[in-house]
Amino acid sequence: MTVLAVLFAVLGAASNAVGTAFQRKAAATVPRGGGLRLLRALVRRPAWAVGVAGVVGAAIFQALALVNGPLALVQPLFILELPFALLLAVPLLHRRLSADGWRAVAALVAGLALVLLSAAPSGTRDQAPMTHWIPVLALCLAAMAAAVAVARPTRSPLVRAAALATAAAIGNALTAALMKSATGRLADAGLPGFLTAWQTYGFALAGVCALLLLENALQAGPLVASQPALTIGDATVSLLLGITLFDEHVRTGWWLLPEAAGALLIVWGVVRLTRVVPHLADAVG
Repeated sequence: MTVLAVLFAVLGAASNAVGTAFQRKAAATVPRGGGLRLLRALVRRPAWAVGVAGVVGAAIFQALALVNGPLALVQPLFILELPFALLLAVPLLHRRLSADGWRAVAALVAGLALVLLSAAPSGTRDQAPMTHWIPVLALCLAAMAAAVAVARPTRSPLVRAAALATAAAIGNALTAALMKSATGRLADAGLPGFLTAWQTYGFALAGVCALLLLENALQAGPLVASQPALTIGDATVSLLLGITLFDEHVRTGWWLLPEAAGALLIVWGVVRLTRVVPHLADAVG
């Protein structure tokens, strides 16, 4: 089951890389606007349609991964989206990736492997009581609202992009948690159970909100501001939600040392990659 979870999560990361890259290209062609106005402008662009197809494919793979493994394992693997997006863009640009870029890719992958092997996330639950869901929903929605409030038009593009990407990251993690619960109902009770579960409509709504926040984050500022917040924030919040909602476990004690070392490698790799290829997604088309 764990092997299937890892496989589907990696495929989801690759599909999401395609989606994010093409969404970035579409968002970059819209000079002004935000919110629903931005979405109306984007739906007219073929690149955005390709991006959405990639995101839909990623959601399917993500659901399959969550059925077979814990949230704390599946969501961090989506960090691989960034190197996948880079490897997608480089041949399209007819360029070679610099040695510095390859070092960043290696650091990110090694850091992710170190974190997951050290933490060894485990857990078999896919449902949580409402006494857990209510405070989680309240905290996540409040944090997303606070991040959006920080991203006022008067802020710098870096701050706005980072704040909106943080809100999108929280939304992505919440969507994944709701999806895990909904797909668990599907596996246990079939389609009727899935369609009558509130989590099914919750993850659909949360996913749309996260997508809209992502579009605005990509338009608000450079990739170097939005991508680290999006990538690292999603993994971190998902880890916390897995522990809080589904009683998932990670190793602690001295294992925290290699976990911290791996996290630092991930942060360095993500930040370095966005600097090595600052217009990674803009050139895809």
